[in-house]
Amino acid sequence: MSIRGLKKKQPKTFKVRIITVDAEMEFSCEMKWKGKDLFDLVCRALGLRETWFFGLQYTIKGMCTWLKMDKKVLDQEIPKEDPISFHFLAKFYPEKVEEELLQEITQHLFFLQVKKQILDEEIYCSPEATVLLASYAVQAKYGDYDPNFHEPGFLAHDELLPKRVLRQYQLTAEMWEEKITAWYAEHRGIARDEAEMNYLKIAQDLEMYGVNYFPIAQNKNHTDLLLGVDAKGIHIYSINNRFSPNKSFEWSAIRNISYSEKELTIKPLDKKAEVFKFFSSQLKVNKLILQLCIGNHDLFMRRRKVDSIEIQQMKAQAREEKARKKMENQRLAREKQLREEAERAKEELERRLFQLEDEARQANEALLRSQEAAELLAEKAQIAEEEAKLLAQNAAEAEQERQRLEITALKTKEEKRLMEQKMREAELIAVKLVKESDRRAKEAEHLKQDLHEAREAERKAKQKLLDITRLNYPHMVKYPQYSPTDTRDANFDKGSIKLDLKDIDLKRLSFEIERERLDYLEKSRKFEDRLKELKSEIRALKLEEKQSGLYS
Repeated sequence: MSIRGLKKKQPKTFKVRIITVDAEMEFSCEMKWKGKDLFDLVCRALGLRETWFFGLQYTIKGMCTWLKMDKKVLDQEIPKEDPISFHFLAKFYPEKVEEELLQEITQHLFFLQVKKQILDEEIYCSPEATVLLASYAVQAKYGDYDPNFHEPGFLAHDELLPKRVLRQYQLTAEMWEEKITAWYAEHRGIARDEAEMNYLKIAQDLEMYGVNYFPIAQNKNHTDLLLGVDAKGIHIYSINNRFSPNKSFEWSAIRNISYSEKELTIKPLDKKAEVFKFFSSQLKVNKLILQLCIGNHDLFMRRRKVDSIEIQQMKAQAREEKARKKMENQRLAREKQLREEAERAKEELERRLFQLEDEARQANEALLRSQEAAELLAEKAQIAEEEAKLLAQNAAEAEQERQRLEITALKTKEEKRLMEQKMREAELIAVKLVKESDRRAKEAEHLKQDLHEAREAERKAKQKLLDITRLNYPHMVKYPQYSPTDTRDANFDKGSIKLDLKDIDLKRLSFEIERERLDYLEKSRKFEDRLKELKSEIRALKLEEKQSGLYS
C-alpha cells in the first residue's frame, strides 16, 4: 500500500479549545464526531464520571447555547473559528450538593462555577453571607490560617467579594480582609474539599442558585415576566424580582411541556388546573427552555428512583474515598499536630537553650563584673587603707596642730592679757605723763612767770641802783673806778655781788628748767616709741589669732 493511500485513510480533524472555570485544553476532533464524542473526551481528560451535570456551552449571535449530544459537532450552529471554543460548565444543578456530588472533581468544578456566579452577581448573596463564603474560599485555597505566614495584605490579589458589596459599604481593603480573616481563622483543620462543600451548602440555599432565567410574556407584544428553570421545577417571576416567584410548577406536578414557534405551554398534572402559556422572543429560546426542562426533569425523577448499579458503585467509592480521606486527614492532622507540638517543643527547647545561654552569658558577665568589682574593691580597700593612714596621720597632725593652737591660743590669751595689761599700764603712764606734763607745764609756766618777775625785779633794781648811783656818785659815770677804801664803794660792791649772785641763781634755775623740759621730751618720745611697739605687737597678735582661727 502506498503512502498516498495511507494519507487518504487518515480521518480529517478540527481543533477545539475547551475552557473550564480555571483551565483551558485543546483537542483534535474528527469531522464525524458527535457532541457526545467530544463531551466524553473532555470528561475522560478531567477524570469526571458524574457527566450528567455538565455540558459544552458556546455563544452564537449573542445567545448562549448548549452543544447537542446526539448531533455532529460541525452540523450544529457553532462559531466559525479555529480552534472552536466551548465552555465546559455545569448545565444542571443538584438539589442537595452533599448527597449528589460524589467526586471531588465534580465538587471542585461546581465550587469554582458557583463562586464565579456570585462574584459576577449572577447569584445574589447578602454581604454577611459573602464574607462567610469568602472565608471558606480562602480556606480551600490557602489551608489553615497561620498568623506568622498569612501576614496582613496576603488577600490583596484575590477576588473574594462582589463589587456590589464593596460599593455598598465604605470599607477599605484592609477592613474587608480583617473581617474575612476573622472567619477564616475559625476554619482551622478543614480540608480543601470540605471547605468547598461547606461553600456549596451555603450557596445552594440562595434564591438565585441554579436558576436559568429567560424573559417571557403572557402576550406577544410585551415582555413583562421571567421564567426560571432549576432542579425543583419551573418558576414565574416579575421582571424586577428574581427572588420570590409569583407562580411555581414542581416537576412532579407537570404533565407536559410543549412549544409551537414562540409559544410554550406548561400543562399541569392536574387536568383541572389551568394550562400556563407564554411567549418567548425567539424559537431558539423555547428550544433551550425545553432542553433545560427535560434535563432537570430527568434528574428530578432519577433522584427519586433507586440508584443504578453505576451510581451505587460511585457512591460506595465516594464513601470509601471520603472515609479514606477522612482517615488520611485525621492522620495528617495528627501528624501536623505532633509536628506542631514537636516544633513548639523544639522552639521551647531552643528558647530555653537560648535562655540558658543568655543566663550563662549573663552569669559570666556577672562573674567578670564581680571579679572586676573585687579587684576594684581591693584597690579601693588599699586606697582606703592608705587614705585611712593618711587621715590618721592628718588627724595626728591636726591633733598636734590643735594642741599647738590651743597652746598658742593660751599663749595668745596670756600675751593678749599681758598686752592689755601693758596697754592699760601704758595708758595709765600716758595719763600720768599727761598729768605730769600738765603739772610740769604749769610749774614751768609758774617758773617762767617767777623768772619774768625776778628779771623784772632785777631790771627795776638795776635801774634803781643806777639812778641812785647817778645821784650819789655823779663822777662815777665818767670814772667808773673806785677806791677800795671807800665805804660806799664797798657797799656798792656788796650790792653788785648780790645782784650777780641773784643773776647766777636765775640762770641756774633756767638751766634746770630747760634740762627738765628736755628730759621730759626725751621720756615722752621714748614712751611714744614704746607705745607704738606695743600697738604693733597687739596687731600682730590679733592677726595671728585670726589666722589660727581660720586654720582651726
